[in-house]
Amino acid sequence: MWDKALGNRWGRIGLALAAGLLAGLAHPPFNVWIGLIGYPVLMLLAERSTRVRGGFWMGWLFGFAYFFIGCWWVAEAFFVNPAQAWMAPFAASLLPAGIGLFIGGATALYRALKPHGLVRVLLFVVCFSGFEWLRGHVLTGFPWNPVGASWIAGSAPSQFASVVGVYGLGLVTLLAVCAFGPLMLGVRDRKNWLVAATGAALLAGLFGFGSYRLASTEVQPSNTLVRIVQANVAQENKWSEDYYNDILQRYLDLTAQPAERTPDVVIWPESALPDLANNVFAREDARAIAASLKEGQVLLAGLSRADVVPGQDVQYFNSLFALTALGSEGLRIDAIYDKHRLVPFGEYLPLGDVMGAIGIRSLVQMPSDLSAGPSPAPLTVPGLEQFQPLVCYESLFPGFTDARAATRPAWIVNVSNDAWFGQTSGPLQHLNLASYRAIETGLPMARATPTGVSAMIDPLGRIVEGSRIGNGEARAVDVWLPKPLKVTSFGLWGQISYGLLMAALMLVCIFMRVVHRRHS
Repeated sequence: MWDKALGNRWGRIGLALAAGLLAGLAHPPFNVWIGLIGYPVLMLLAERSTRVRGGFWMGWLFGFAYFFIGCWWVAEAFFVNPAQAWMAPFAASLLPAGIGLFIGGATALYRALKPHGLVRVLLFVVCFSGFEWLRGHVLTGFPWNPVGASWIAGSAPSQFASVVGVYGLGLVTLLAVCAFGPLMLGVRDRKNWLVAATGAALLAGLFGFGSYRLASTEVQPSNTLVRIVQANVAQENKWSEDYYNDILQRYLDLTAQPAERTPDVVIWPESALPDLANNVFAREDARAIAASLKEGQVLLAGLSRADVVPGQDVQYFNSLFALTALGSEGLRIDAIYDKHRLVPFGEYLPLGDVMGAIGIRSLVQMPSDLSAGPSPAPLTVPGLEQFQPLVCYESLFPGFTDARAATRPAWIVNVSNDAWFGQTSGPLQHLNLASYRAIETGLPMARATPTGVSAMIDPLGRIVEGSRIGNGEARAVDVWLPKPLKVTSFGLWGQISYGLLMAALMLVCIFMRVVHRRHS
C-alpha cells in the first residue's frame, strides 16, 4: 500500500496533507497524540521524492495542513471589525501557507542531503528541528504549536521540557516517533526493528522521567493569595466607548467581591479597559478602582498607554501596570512593563507603508501601530515577591523569563487578550503553550484573559485545582500562589541544552556518513 501511494503523485499529495492534519490533531483541543505518526510519514514522503523540489512540496503541503488546523482561529480576529472581515479568508490561508515554508525548507534540505540507511532518521530530525527553531526566531518568530507542545502541558512527557525546553522536547519526540518510519515501508529486517525499539525506549523514557518527576515533586502553596479576574468581555465590545462604563463596572464588582481572606494581589487581563491608561488615571475612574480594592492591595492591570513627548510622534504601548491602593488617596503606580515582543499584523505592520497602500493595517485599536518596550525583566513591587510579566504573545517564547538563581523571579504573570479568538481552539492552544514556560523555569504562572482561559498554573505546568475559568465565563477566583521549585536545568542552561542536542545528532550523522562512504 505504501509503495503504491508513494509512487503516485496524487497519492503523495494526499498523504502529505493527511500527515499534516494528523500531526495537528496532537495539539489541543484534540489531544490525539497518535497523530504524531504524521512525522514519519512526512519523512518517507520527502526521501521518496525524485527531486529536491518534490521534497519541498511534500513539506509545504504537510505544513499547510498542520498550520491550517492549528491556526484557522486567526480568521476570527478579522471579523471583529466589519471593515476588515474581507481579510479573514486570506489570513486563514496565507498564514499556514507562509509558515509552511519552514517545513518545506526542512524537507527540501533533507532530500538534498540524499538520506540513506539508518542515518536518515537522525538527518530528518536535525533538519526538521533546525527549521522549527528558525520559525520561532525569524522576523520576530512565530513559535505556535512546536512539536514538543504536542504533549499536554503538565503531562508526564511534557516534564522533559524542564531539562531541554520545548524545542529539545520536540527533537526527542521526533526522534522517537520517526524511528518507526523504516518499518512503515514493510522492510522488517533486524536493523529496522532495532531502530524502532530505540524509538519505543525513548518514548518510555519520556513517560518514565515525567512520571517520576510528577510523583516525587511536592508543590507547596506560598503565603500570597491571588485573585484572577475574568470579566468575559467580547472583543467587538472591548474598544467601544458605549461599553466602557459596563466593562469598568464588571471589573470593579469582581475585584471587590467579598472573601474570607483579602487577596494580596488582583490581576486584570491585557488591555482590560477600552481606553488609554492616561485617560483612566485622569478621571475619577482611578478612585473607583482604588475603592474596589482594600488599602495596600496590589492590582496588576493590563492597560494600553500613550507616551506623549512634545515635538515627537505619540508612541503607544501595550503595558502591564502594577498599582497599589492607597485608600482615599487613590492609586500609586509602582511599576510599568511595556510589551517587548509585538504581534506582526496584530500590533504592528511589517512593511507598513507598502501594506497601508493596499488597504491593510494592523488590528490594534490605536491611531498608529504599537511600539516595543525594552527587553523583558522582572518587576519588583512592594509587598510582593519579584515576578516576570509576559504579555500575551510573549508567553510563546522560551527564555523570556531569566530563571537563573541570581536573577530568578518567584513567579510569572501572563496577561493576555484571547477574546480575539472567540470560542475557537486558539485560547486552549495558547493556554497549553504558555504553561510550558512554567515547566521550563520551575515557576508558577498566574494567567488572566478577558474571556478565557484564565488559571493559576503550578511549576509543573498543571492547572491548580479550582483556578480554571473557562472560555466565556465571567468570574473571579482566589487561589494561593504556589511556591517555585528549584531552578531547572533549562533555567540554568536555556537554549544551550537544545543546541548541544542538535550538535550531538549532527556529529553522529557526519560520523555515520563517513563510515558509509568508506564501506561503499
